[in-house]
Amino acid sequence: MSDSRPSLLERVGEAAVVQIYADGFAALPLRDKALTWHLYLAALAGRDIYYDQRYRHSLEMRAVLEAILIHDEDVDTRVLDEIRRYAKLFWINTGPYNNLTARKFLLGVTRDELAAAATAAARHGAAFPQRSGESLETLIDRLAPMFFDASFDAVVTSKSPGPGQDILQASANNLYVDVTMADLEAYRERHGLNSRLVNRDGELIEEVYRAGGRYDREISRIVSHLEDAVAFATPSMAEALRALIRYYRSGDDADRVAYDIAWVRDQDSAVDTVNGFVEVYLDARGVKGAWEALVYYVNADKTRAIQALAAHAAWFEARMPWDPRFRKTAVSGVTAKAIDVVVETGDAGPVTAIGVNLPNDQAVREAYGSKSITLSNVNDAYERSAPDAMRTEFCWDAAEAERARRWGAFSQELTTEMHEVIGHGSGRMADGITGAPQQYLKECFSAMEESRADLVALYFLPDPELVTLGLVAAPDHEEIVRTEYEYFTRNALLQLRRVRHGTQLEEDHMRNRHLIVSWLMAHTPAIERRQRGGKTYFVLADPQAFREGVGRLLADVQRIKGDGDYAAATRLLDTYGVHFDPALRDEIVARADALDLPSYTGFVMPRLEARYGDDGTIVDVEISYPCDLETQMLEYSAVSACFPAASPLTTRPTR
Repeated sequence: MSDSRPSLLERVGEAAVVQIYADGFAALPLRDKALTWHLYLAALAGRDIYYDQRYRHSLEMRAVLEAILIHDEDVDTRVLDEIRRYAKLFWINTGPYNNLTARKFLLGVTRDELAAAATAAARHGAAFPQRSGESLETLIDRLAPMFFDASFDAVVTSKSPGPGQDILQASANNLYVDVTMADLEAYRERHGLNSRLVNRDGELIEEVYRAGGRYDREISRIVSHLEDAVAFATPSMAEALRALIRYYRSGDDADRVAYDIAWVRDQDSAVDTVNGFVEVYLDARGVKGAWEALVYYVNADKTRAIQALAAHAAWFEARMPWDPRFRKTAVSGVTAKAIDVVVETGDAGPVTAIGVNLPNDQAVREAYGSKSITLSNVNDAYERSAPDAMRTEFCWDAAEAERARRWGAFSQELTTEMHEVIGHGSGRMADGITGAPQQYLKECFSAMEESRADLVALYFLPDPELVTLGLVAAPDHEEIVRTEYEYFTRNALLQLRRVRHGTQLEEDHMRNRHLIVSWLMAHTPAIERRQRGGKTYFVLADPQAFREGVGRLLADVQRIKGDGDYAAATRLLDTYGVHFDPALRDEIVARADALDLPSYTGFVMPRLEARYGDDGTIVDVEISYPCDLETQMLEYSAVSACFPAASPLTTRPTR
């Protein structure tokens, strides 16, 4: 494909907006295209679940913004431009909170200007989410604190709110209502992953996410599209989809486990999906699953390398630098693929990961294995859109910058694959420890687990076994290792540009990176902090000391997880992973702003459209690339409001 296609579409404040391409889709067999189509519709059907989970007012706020943008004829130009800017950040972050800092961002117009814009839009037919008997002015008054008051529901997930504060009460997300950590001390949830927990007159009630329960409307639509997909799936995938449908209908944890097992066992399907309540980062206590969906197909060319890691997972497990009691005695069921995403919604997009390892259930991992995927076209999109200054401004010298240009993309993708396949997929809990590690490590779990997976990848990256497996060429191996160690070191500094307020990190991946680099700087000679020309640099001084330190820290992190040692996890994170120097942050922000570097990226997804024959069967599924965030987001909202009829994505014959 031509490199002339647009990648970086626009900048919206700190965010870059980038188009993802899925070039292999057009060559898929029609059966796989039809399967992808139905899974794509299922992914769109659940999108509003995550909006509501993330913040209880998000859907009403989004409806106000979108109504004004669609009916903008008489809206003041300056006000409209600001509403559009805010709406784009709102879409990228799935609500009014920054995806990385967890802090609220504000609409930069006045309450009266927003009301005037809404009134102008209403004159042209805009509908607003008014409650029974509520005027448009009253609606704007009710939502004003959400749009304009930084202190109202200030942080979406607060894992370190300060002495005497409760992490659930300090978090604005919609996973709990009037619940404190003290309320949960003697309470055992039946539906930990897939429920909202509500305190009603002193009684804790689980509002279960299932058909007929909470999110019935969205889940029923998801199920309908999954049922349509079954006919086009391979036998093993059809079994997994039926298990997922049963879980969505019952909400029972036993059905969730059955689905996890069936999904792991489906190892050969060319098209696959993740759809459900999966990651727990949104929950301050690390229990409640955020809804997400990914639909993707296997990139066969890039899969060959990552499969070598999965095939040799037992070799790595036997050589983990931790106490043997935490090593798996038998390693099976570990699979890995490089994939190209077609769509990501909910917790998965527009801000997306670059690798995934699932399921998260520790017991299922240990008994049945896991599946790892590397999002190849997302990695490609990042690489195409990244400004060169991102690689050079924080490099100590020209040699480091040149290594970053030559090997950066390769080393980062390889490290991500190792992170997912032999990182998350490794290790076991200590004998006698029952239940999930989240129950023991609580709010520390996610950051500790991400640290563990990164440390595994960093530890094995220099191992000669990677040459034996054909993952790297022997003459290049040392340079690749140095490039990745330098990148990881630099990134701990560069990520501070994302946190423009406060003095602590909230996002778990950021905590993980900060923890590792801070610990290495405190305990080894691996990394030096240097100054030149009024600028601060983190410089890799000793790669061998870096690896040795990583091995020591990894052994401790695995012990903490394996033993469920909450006190040790809290000490480690609080000492090395949470707090940072605000003066250093201010310097990094100033340097990044001077070069106009983005802090994070939101992606515009490919667009699918099914073509139907006269008999109502699918004759083709076409892929296109909107290259416009607003167009895609407004279309997604229209689709979720009108499923299944009158969807702008579906072209059926007229009857």
